Amino acid sequence: MIKMVATDIDGTILPYNGEFRPAVLDCINDLTAKGVKVILVTGRMHSSAVPLAKKLGLDTPVISYQGGLIKEMNGNTLYQSNLPPQTAKEIIKWGRENRVHLNLYLDDKLYVEEDNEIIQYYIKGKFVDYTVCSFDDLEIKNVNKLLAIDIHDADRVSGWVEILKEKYPQLYIVKSTPYYCEIGPSDAKKSLSVEFLCNYWGIKKEEVLTIGDQNNDIDLVECGGIGVAMGNGTEELKACADYITDTCDNDGFVKAIEKFC
Repeated sequence: MIKMVATDIDGTILPYNGEFRPAVLDCINDLTAKGVKVILVTGRMHSSAVPLAKKLGLDTPVISYQGGLIKEMNGNTLYQSNLPPQTAKEIIKWGRENRVHLNLYLDDKLYVEEDNEIIQYYIKGKFVDYTVCSFDDLEIKNVNKLLAIDIHDADRVSGWVEILKEKYPQLYIVKSTPYYCEIGPSDAKKSLSVEFLCNYWGIKKEEVLTIGDQNNDIDLVECGGIGVAMGNGTEELKACADYITDTCDNDGFVKAIEKFC
């Protein structure tokens, strides 16, 4: 019996046009009414995920920053892991030297050094504000993560992942979309955060369904008793899943829930 559904947001329950489909809203309402814990597990900021949790009627903790932060809806922090300050400074330097746009997340606030089309693209539909300033003017501590973005060249982003993985094997570095390179601490993983909540509530692995669509969801899908890949997911993710459902636009989440719950 499934007692927890741990789901990615973007491309899984939320189409990239930013509106929940009615069937998804009804499905999640049905799950919560039956006592199933529905957990949002996202690379988004906590402050960006909370409005979505409220829209879904959820009162469960939100897992954000790829698992780097677990926070209850009342603001109580259950778990947090940040980037080491010196490492964050080194990556900021690398970004400047290689003309890489970086989003800096510090204390759940978003900072950029340039107001450009990249940040405008990023914030669309995300319920977040941002501050434009030199990172040199900030105290680089409590860094939730860094995000390197190129909205035109996915191959360039893939190259960043390989370069940074080689240079910083102690970090968790992964593509969360074709255009986003996520940079966080090694223990900021979706799987570890789901395991944390399972232990917190006494839920067994086989009682958990996990579902996602991108490579940063691979460890999420693998940690569930039933791991589901969206039909619009990456081929790498699909290879790791127990089941491949329909696409986000065709209510793949709902179809997976109907099959297994």
